[in-house]
Amino acid sequence: MIRKSKKARKHFLVHKLLCLVLLIFVYLITGATVPFMRFPKLRPETAGEFDPSAFRNGVPGADRAALLETNESAWEERIRLMARARERIVLSTFDMRPGESTMDILAMLLERADKGVQVQILVDGFSGAIRMEGKALFYVLSSHPNVEIRIYNPMNPLFPWKLQGRMHDKYVIVDDQAYILGGRNTFDYFIGTYTDKNVSRDREVLIYNTKPGSTETSLWELEEYFQQVWNLEVCKPFHNDEGLAQKEKVKEQRALLEERYVQLKEKAPELFDMEWDYVQHTYEAGSIRLISNPTGIYAKEPVVFYKLVQLMKEAGERVVIQSPYVVCNAYMCEQLTSLKEAVPDVKILLNSVENGDNFVASSDYLRNKDKILNTGIPLYEYDGGISNHAKSILIDDDLSVIGSYNLDLRSSYLDTELMLVVESRELNQELGGYMEEMEADSRRALPDGTYEVPEHVTVEEVPFWKRAAWSVVGFLLQPFRMLV
Repeated sequence: MIRKSKKARKHFLVHKLLCLVLLIFVYLITGATVPFMRFPKLRPETAGEFDPSAFRNGVPGADRAALLETNESAWEERIRLMARARERIVLSTFDMRPGESTMDILAMLLERADKGVQVQILVDGFSGAIRMEGKALFYVLSSHPNVEIRIYNPMNPLFPWKLQGRMHDKYVIVDDQAYILGGRNTFDYFIGTYTDKNVSRDREVLIYNTKPGSTETSLWELEEYFQQVWNLEVCKPFHNDEGLAQKEKVKEQRALLEERYVQLKEKAPELFDMEWDYVQHTYEAGSIRLISNPTGIYAKEPVVFYKLVQLMKEAGERVVIQSPYVVCNAYMCEQLTSLKEAVPDVKILLNSVENGDNFVASSDYLRNKDKILNTGIPLYEYDGGISNHAKSILIDDDLSVIGSYNLDLRSSYLDTELMLVVESRELNQELGGYMEEMEADSRRALPDGTYEVPEHVTVEEVPFWKRAAWSVVGFLLQPFRMLV
C-alpha cells in the first residue's frame, strides 16, 4: 500500500507538472497571438493628411542618391562613411549577429568612438535577446563611454502580449553628411562577401547631403524619426556599463576589434581615402521623403501600405512592385485591385516559393495566391537561384521607393517600417534595369494555376515532403496570418 501511495503521488506530481507546462504554453501562445488577431482600420485623419503631390518638386535638391545593389557595395559604403564620421554615427537595425561583416562594422565604430565620435546603436528586441545577449563582442561597444546601445522592446515572456512588437527599420546615419536606408540586416547574409553559401540579394539607397549644416537635406526627417523611436519608453539600454570593459573576455574582444581595424585599412585603403567625391558617384535628386508606420509595439493601422498605394495610384504610366513575398488580407487585395484599375501597367515581382527563404510566408502565399491574382496584377515569381530580399517600387520614370516594407501583413499592421521615396530619373532608370533583369529570370503565374516559363529558367526541384509541409502550415496558419 505504501508503494502504491508513493507511485500515486509521483503520478500526481507529474500530472500537475504537465498541467503547469501546458498552462504556461497556452498563456504564452494566447498572449502572443490573440491581441494581434485583428486588422486595425485606417483612420480618416490618417487618410486625409496624405498628399501625393508632395513627393515631386521637379528641381534638384541638396541631396544626391545612389543605389547599393550588391552586398559588397553595402559593406564598402558603411566602411567609407564611418571612416568620415567626425561627430556621431547612428546604426538602427532589425537583426545584428556575430560574423565577419559585423566585426568590420563594430571595429569601425569602436575606432571612431575612441576618437570621440558619439555612437548610437538601436536593435530590435528579438535580435538583442537571441543574437547579442551574453556575447562579449557587443559588450565592447556597449561599455564604451562614447557608445550607447538600446534595444527596442526587449523580449520578456512574462508579458507575451508585447512579444510581437518588432522594429524592422534598417539605416545608418553619419553626421549630417549622408545616410544609408533599405532592407539589409547587419550580418553576413546581407553585407559583404565573406560567404557564398548562405546569402541573399538586397537593396539600399545612399543619400549624400551636398549642403552640410543646412536644413534642406532629407536627413533631418530620418533624424527626427530616429529620435522618436530612440526615446520611446520601450527602448531599453543594453549593458551600457563601463565596468564591463574590465572583464577579461571583453578585453580580448576589444583587442580583436582593434586589430580588425588595422587589417581593414590594409585590406581596403581606398575606403579610407578622404578625397573620395560622393558627387561623382551619386545621382541628382529632387524631393526625397520618408514614409513610416506608427512606432508603437502593438497592432497599428496600415499607414505605409495605404500611403504607398495612394502614391502609386498617381502614376501616369507604370508601377513595378518588388517584394520578397506577398501576404495580403481582403483590405489589401481591394486596394491592389483599385491600383490596377487606376494604373493598367502594374506588376509585382517576388521570389518563387522554390527560390525564397521564408517558409512561413511561402506557405501562406501558396494557399492564397488566387486572391492576389484576382486583383488583376500580374505576378512574376523570381527563380534566379539566390533569394531576393529587396523591397522597392518604381513609379513612372522619376520616383523610386526603397526601404524595409514587405508586402505582407506583418509589415502592414505590426512592425515599424520605413520606405524612402526618391525623385530622380537616373536612379529610377538604374533601378528599372535591375527589376527588368529580375523579371527576365521569373515565370509569370497565370490565373488557372499554370505558369509562363522562359526557356532559360530552371525551377528548383522541391521534395514532396516540403510541398506537403507548405500545405499543412498554410492551413494551420490561417487564424494567425497577421503574424506572417
